[in-house]
Amino acid sequence: SHVALGVSDVIGFWADPDRGVWGLLRFAMEMCLILVTGHALASSPPMVRAIRFLARRPASGAQAAGLVALVAATLGLVNWGLGLIGGALIARDVGRAMEQRGVRVHYPVLAAAGYVGLMVWHGGFSGTAPLKMSNATDIASVFKDVDFAVEPLALKETLLSPLNITISLGLLVIAVVVMALLNPRHIESHPISTYLPLRDEREGESKAETEAKPRLPRLLEDTPIMSLLLCLMIGWWAWMFYVPQGPGDVTGLWTLSPSSVNLTMLMLGLLMHGTPLRYVRAVEDAARGCAGIILQFPLYAGIMGMMNQAHLTHELAAGIASLSDVVPLPDHITLPVFTFLSAGVINLFIPSGGGQWAVQGPVVMNAVADNPALSPARMVMAVAYGDQLTNMLQPFWAVPLLAITGVKARDIVGYTCLLMLIAAAWVILCLCLI
Repeated sequence: SHVALGVSDVIGFWADPDRGVWGLLRFAMEMCLILVTGHALASSPPMVRAIRFLARRPASGAQAAGLVALVAATLGLVNWGLGLIGGALIARDVGRAMEQRGVRVHYPVLAAAGYVGLMVWHGGFSGTAPLKMSNATDIASVFKDVDFAVEPLALKETLLSPLNITISLGLLVIAVVVMALLNPRHIESHPISTYLPLRDEREGESKAETEAKPRLPRLLEDTPIMSLLLCLMIGWWAWMFYVPQGPGDVTGLWTLSPSSVNLTMLMLGLLMHGTPLRYVRAVEDAARGCAGIILQFPLYAGIMGMMNQAHLTHELAAGIASLSDVVPLPDHITLPVFTFLSAGVINLFIPSGGGQWAVQGPVVMNAVADNPALSPARMVMAVAYGDQLTNMLQPFWAVPLLAITGVKARDIVGYTCLLMLIAAAWVILCLCLI
């Protein structure tokens, strides 16, 4: 039954402090922390040294592009903030190493390869949709006003399923091969100095600044004591969470959520930076990238509130279901593929994977509730794949990478777009066959 809604009703739904515009504040903070903890880990001295060590390995332009893609995608599967910044750093460092050694490499291809972590991240351990489906608390935060039941999905059904492992490893291989082949052999290639002035950046702060402080603040800020205390607490939690404690207990890996991912990343970042002051500086640097999340999440929450409370979610779910009737294939194949394609389009308007899940998740799970033949885990992952793929067309998340590498979005989008089309064919093939 349809109740006529006036503009005032709809704006009321949008501005509702609990179910509308301010309904996702915790979720927004979780997304900021995923970016910040990943970014801070990528800029830690051990990571920077590891990246510089790897950067000196490639012997040809194709190897250079393939290596950057491999590192960016691998880190992206661990954590998208880590993949974005680690990918940018290795692209820059490989570019410098190649120019110093006189190896010809087209630098924009390296920068494009450094961005591929965002094409695989949603099938990895910071993937918002599967993490927000792993436990009842996170489900309740997204599915507030829906009139159908949503059951938690353990990660072995989503991230650690044969489908996701096949798709994600396939995407990793495709990214490496395509980027290696894209490095132009014969035409003029632009080295890194075309884009970034050559300079050797030394990590670490000046000694003079440290010595000027009184003893107590220096003990707290510039020595590892406080960091180690905090790491000890988080380490104790991690032991209880990840390691089964008794005969009937299971590892927390199956129910990983954004909170547990962030706590783990915080511990690793504190350990790798050594002192609280260094970690704070890294976080200050990382927090710039959060501006987009902070501003956009309330707007997505408002859209979600309007859609759920005005029952638009049902209409859209029914619309997607009827679309799939056009194609003479069974629903369990067509609906995930349509969901994947629609998620790719929605991502161009809602660049945040978390914001997109808040808006599209209820629609998709409504379609699952209406159609018992559908696998909920497959539909969740279809949203994840669509969301990550069109990041290759969407420069929103590339801003930190562009700043570090010195290239413009237009320099890389041709390469990432081609990669996206090949990757899309792979995902559709897997969704149809597995």
